[in-house]
Amino acid sequence: MSNFIVSARKYRPARFDEVVGQQHVSNTLKNALQNDHLAHSFLFCGPRGVGKTTCARILAKTINCENITKDHEACNSCASCTAFNQNASFNITELDAASNNSVEHIRTLIEQVRFQPQQGKYKVFIIDEVHMLSQAAFNAFLKTLEEPPSYAIFILATTEKHKIIPTILSRCQIFDFRRIQVPAIVKHLQEICKTEKIKGDKDALHIIAQKADGALRDALSIFDRMVSFSGKEITYQGVIENLNVLDYDYFFKIVNAMLTENVSEVLNTFDEILRKGFDPDIFINGLAEHLRNLLVCKDETTLSLLEVSDSLKEQYQEQADNAPASFLLTGLSLANDCDVNYKMARNKRLHVEMTLIKMAYINRAVDLTKQGIPAPTPAAVPTKTANFQAVPDPIIIKEPKASIPVAQPTKAKKESPKPEKKARKLNDSSKLSVPSLHSTPSLSLDQIAADIDKATENEQVEESRLTDENLQEAWMTYVTKVQSPSARNTLKNAALKIENNQVVVTIGTKMARQMILDESGLMPYVREQLCDKRLALVIKIDPKQSTQPEVTPKKKKPATNKEIYQNMVARNPLVDDFRKRFDLQPDNQ
Repeated sequence: MSNFIVSARKYRPARFDEVVGQQHVSNTLKNALQNDHLAHSFLFCGPRGVGKTTCARILAKTINCENITKDHEACNSCASCTAFNQNASFNITELDAASNNSVEHIRTLIEQVRFQPQQGKYKVFIIDEVHMLSQAAFNAFLKTLEEPPSYAIFILATTEKHKIIPTILSRCQIFDFRRIQVPAIVKHLQEICKTEKIKGDKDALHIIAQKADGALRDALSIFDRMVSFSGKEITYQGVIENLNVLDYDYFFKIVNAMLTENVSEVLNTFDEILRKGFDPDIFINGLAEHLRNLLVCKDETTLSLLEVSDSLKEQYQEQADNAPASFLLTGLSLANDCDVNYKMARNKRLHVEMTLIKMAYINRAVDLTKQGIPAPTPAAVPTKTANFQAVPDPIIIKEPKASIPVAQPTKAKKESPKPEKKARKLNDSSKLSVPSLHSTPSLSLDQIAADIDKATENEQVEESRLTDENLQEAWMTYVTKVQSPSARNTLKNAALKIENNQVVVTIGTKMARQMILDESGLMPYVREQLCDKRLALVIKIDPKQSTQPEVTPKKKKPATNKEIYQNMVARNPLVDDFRKRFDLQPDNQ
């Protein structure tokens, strides 16, 4: 059987200085050792593969080292370090809480705490994945964790800090581990390539580091896979093929085609990507990331946010110089909308293609917007080559004809010439309000205020229309259209007059008032006929106006037998004598 050891184990750090990307933790622990301020319990929390368990093992080995170096690192040569390296140290106990999470396992651990170390100063207990402990196990562990013996040190490690109960957190010194940055992973991989005598392309190592998503252990696993795939030479093309990563060149090619409005090249490139087996959503996310990188290159202060190799940085900067910021921002917005609505689209390919077509015409839409001309839809714009200058077609706008609704009453009446004058004024104002097509209209506040005053004057109606005669005529015209006889009769008998821009209606009963209020089309019709939208309705009740005769109350009919009998006696007293002679009693019901 082969003696091959994976890189994650073979190059596992043995000193604090070898830990990648966690200098804030290693420096703090070394200072604690130097000042003899070592806590009795630690909690290491952070994402997977960033060095939590590794730092716990280095700390446990350094604590019991017999010959600590001047920089407070383990000597790796004493009996304690040798026993640790051979996994034969009785002073260090490791517990995997993922599979040993019951109360019995914690009780066994507590029993081991009672015994002093056979060799060295401290007995170290490392509990990995501590968040997997049950609630009862946590409660059993509390007292020992808070007041352990002077020789006992607990190091807890977890990827899910929020699952640990607060009483455990309050008893530990907490260290938060960070995701490892791409440059740090690339540097570590380069050192391994140098040690293993492997030729690794820097662009390929960048792809591996980005694919690892901040976890060094994942990066080393991918690295071993690439070595198995390509041997002693790791190339960029081999990495993107093996990891199914979309090549940067596709995005550069598509953006260049968009900048020249070459839609056919954009769609053909997208089709080539689909034929290679990539999903459209992966492509649109990659395109959004590419546009983001181009936007980052626009400013030298944000250039450090670009996590690519130096050769790719130059290519990004060159394309960013040719891409306007408006194009990049609009393209990012379109890509984001496409990604959000991708799952709901039935024809997903067409959904992405429409987004790409819109991106290809961003520059033309921005230019038309600056000229004050509405941007055409993508379907209406022809494909433009690199040397083609688009000239927008002239746009013709027909002026709307101003019109005033004219009522059609049943009775003939003379048309007043003054409303015609109003219509003519409205036509003139509408002509003045049409802006020029080839220049952006600039109106001052005084001009706007003058236009508002002018419009207000046009809406005002002369007092000669608000007369009692015109009101009576409009009222009676509306009455002829009412279908209900009772409502029609009520409206006919109402007394009308104009007072201070109010229609005062006098009627005789509250029922008549309600009938008038129920006629929702009455006042709009009257306002239209009198050309005054400000008219208000006031209803007054005067009993003298009532045309209905007074109704005399009817006598109440007897309801019981006793009342019927009393009514009979009142009409004929002999009925009571008849009852007494035969000794009869009336029914009380």
